[in-house]
Order: sequence, then C-alpha cells, then structure tokens
Amino acid sequence: MEQCYNRGCGQLFDPATNADDSCRHHPGAPFFHDAYKGWSCCSKKSVDFTEFLNIKGCTLAKHSNIKPPEPERPAKDDNEADKEAVIEVRAPIKESLPRPAIETQFTVVQPTVAPALKETVDALKVTAVAEIAVGTSCKNNGCSFSYTNSSSDFSECTYHPGVPIFHEGMKFWSCCQKRTSDFAQFMAQKGCVYGQHKWAKDDEDKKVVQCRYDWHQTATNVVVAVYAKKYHYAQSIIEVNPIRLHVMLVFPEQENAKFDMDLELRGIINVEKASAHMYGTKLEITLPKLEPGSWPKLNFPREVLPATKKSTATQDKPANVESDDDDFVDLDDIQTVHSHGLKISEMSLENPNGLD
Repeated sequence: MEQCYNRGCGQLFDPATNADDSCRHHPGAPFFHDAYKGWSCCSKKSVDFTEFLNIKGCTLAKHSNIKPPEPERPAKDDNEADKEAVIEVRAPIKESLPRPAIETQFTVVQPTVAPALKETVDALKVTAVAEIAVGTSCKNNGCSFSYTNSSSDFSECTYHPGVPIFHEGMKFWSCCQKRTSDFAQFMAQKGCVYGQHKWAKDDEDKKVVQCRYDWHQTATNVVVAVYAKKYHYAQSIIEVNPIRLHVMLVFPEQENAKFDMDLELRGIINVEKASAHMYGTKLEITLPKLEPGSWPKLNFPREVLPATKKSTATQDKPANVESDDDDFVDLDDIQTVHSHGLKISEMSLENPNGLD
C-alpha cells in the first residue's frame, strides 16, 4: 500500500487496483481570505477550519504517490538578510584604575567665597581668647615647663609624643626605649622630641560643631554639600587626595569651634579639577570622577583614617613599640601614685622649668 498525496484525499491505495476514478481530491490550492477557508478549484468555502478540512474533493482521478511541489518562497534580498542577522557587539571591558594609597598627600582646594559670606564673617564681633595664666604647666607628656610670660610660648619643648606603657612591672614611653621600674624615675625621663609648648588640653567636646552634609552625583562629578553658617572663610580648610576628602570649618562665634569631616571616597577623583564654593548657608565641593561609573555611596564607613604623608620629611616619628601585648595607659586616667601619694600634676610642679 502506498500513500496518496493528492490534496483532500490522503488515503492509502494499492497500485494494482488504482483506477481513473479511485481518488476524489482537489486539484486546486487552498486559500484563506477574510476569515474564509476554501479551495481555488471549487466554490465551497467555510469559516470553520474543521469543516474546511472535511470538504469533499471536486475531481475524480487516480491516486498519486508523488508529493506536490512546495510553493516557492520569495527570494530574500541581501540587504534584508543582513538586517535579520543580528550581530551582538560588546564593548571591551576596561580595567579599573589602581586605587591610590589612603595616606597620599593632601592637596588644598582654594574655594570661591561668596561676597555675602565674606561680609557676614568680617562683621562678626569675636570674643578675645583668654590669656594664659602664669604658672600654667605645659600639657605635653614629659614636659615640666610652666608659663611665665609671652616669651615662654616660643621656648623649646622637650616631650614624649607617645603614650605611657606599664607592662610586667616596667614603665616606659612607647616612643623611647628607656625602661624603669620606679615611677618617679619614669616621670622624670626627659622627652625624646622637640616641639612647641601646649598650654591647653584639647577640649573636643566643647569645641566640636555638628553640621549636616549631603551629596549627589552626575555622570562626571560628585557634589558634596556641607550646610553651615558663619564659618570663617579664611581659617577653614578643604583638602583632597584621589580617594579622600577632608573638610575643617572654623566657627569664630563659638570660640573657634570646628566641624571636622574626613571621608574615604568610594571612587577615584581628579584632584587637579576639584573645586569648592563657600556660600552663606553651605559649602559646596565638586569632585570630578577620574573614571566613569555610578558610586553606590559617597564613602566607606571608617571610624578613624590614617594620617596623610607630609610634604616635608622633618616631622618626628616615634620609635616602634617592642611588643603587641603592651598595656597602654592614659596618664589622665591616673589619679594617685601609691608609692609617693602625689598626683602627677603635683610632681610636675615640684621642679618647674628644672633640668634633669
């Protein structure tokens, strides 16, 4: 048995009994137009596809096992073939710039000062700073010098920049290697660096101002706004390095209280093109991006940032501490010395301005 390929027939037939009237089929081609389905060889048509398939053929003939030729498809134009072929081209991945060290030296940004802010600050009546009382002792560790007159401020100060360490019965400073078990000898040790006297302790709680700040970004810049009024345009500092922003605003009316902000930036900036504008109600800093891309946040959350490198190599560096398990002690927390029964401040005043 063979398969008949005449349209509308589709039956199996025996070639030996294939007669001229064995196959009822449609010699024409099917057409679909305006929801109608029919054959081009007869007038029968229907809107239902099942009825269309059940329309009996209009011609009798022999069964044929030859497949009718498929209708030719229109040849595609070369331009259309090119349009259909979608070629995905990805931009080459550009490597990120190496991140500079956080200790990179700062560059000071010279701000543009609004005339309104300059006039307001220049018109402020600032209370004079209280004079230093005679006999005030220097607050630098290891210095026993006392204030006598204005010339004392310019005298040389010998002090310990490190912290006191009490470990396994030994007492010494983290900046030097002189160790002793006697507290009096420890307090009498001469300082290891030279500098300027400090007549007042850093009163951070009293002289700190909290200012609100915000930021936004564009495709090329990051803009930081610090909202503040009556800050001194000349004494305030704005400085940056490629991944860091430091802002210090001074408020003359509040005993020169300061707002200090030190941020490690998420991205890398172009230091040379950074700019700042000081207005009467805010400070606006523009930081151009050195590489494209959106920053998810302004900065990394860091409690304390390391000191930056200085432009000169004259700064004093304390010696390394020998071990990591040393017990650091703040002298301000020590109230009495059990061996002598004296306060540290009293011991330093026993021999003011004396030499070892």
